[in-house]
Amino acid sequence: MSARRVRPSCCISVDIEADGPIPGPYSMLSIGAAVAGTQDADGFTPADPEEHTFYRELRPISADFDPEALAVSGLDRARLAAEGAEPGVALAEFGDWVRAVSAGAQPVMCGYPASYDWMFLYWYLIRFTGSSPFGHSGCLDMKTLYATKAGLPLRAVAKRTMPARLLSARPHTHHALDDAIEQADLLAGLMAWPGPPDSQ
Repeated sequence: MSARRVRPSCCISVDIEADGPIPGPYSMLSIGAAVAGTQDADGFTPADPEEHTFYRELRPISADFDPEALAVSGLDRARLAAEGAEPGVALAEFGDWVRAVSAGAQPVMCGYPASYDWMFLYWYLIRFTGSSPFGHSGCLDMKTLYATKAGLPLRAVAKRTMPARLLSARPHTHHALDDAIEQADLLAGLMAWPGPPDSQ
């Protein structure tokens, strides 16, 4: 019996900024994405994460917000209420972009950690477009990837515990596109890393 051919994955680093802990009562205010590379049966091939990118700032969907969460991004809710993209328009554009850059491959959302960003991204995609280009589970958590390779409990993992060579030289700015590009560098490093020497 011949092996079934598996389609490659187009790994897309995504970062979002939001004004609260959960979508619905609170709003996703910006989304940044960068193509990090392609994974197939031969391994991971990194891409230049600045080559294919997406960024939008969104109109808030409710009046509620957590001041501490909002302060992290530095985004101005009043400005976004007046100038931000309508969520339905922005998420439709995002879906179209994902499908275009991943043509011939299966898109995978990659984040560090992915849980928060995926929660907002998937909720917004379903709520405002009715579908997700990633399906319901096309998500890779870089924190889990590192924990598995390093042989560490997940809750023991932080970027400060990682070997410096895995980390991006770019700053972490809490601007969604900047951070998506930075995370793409981290993914490339993690994919190439065999694990700590004593694990070999």
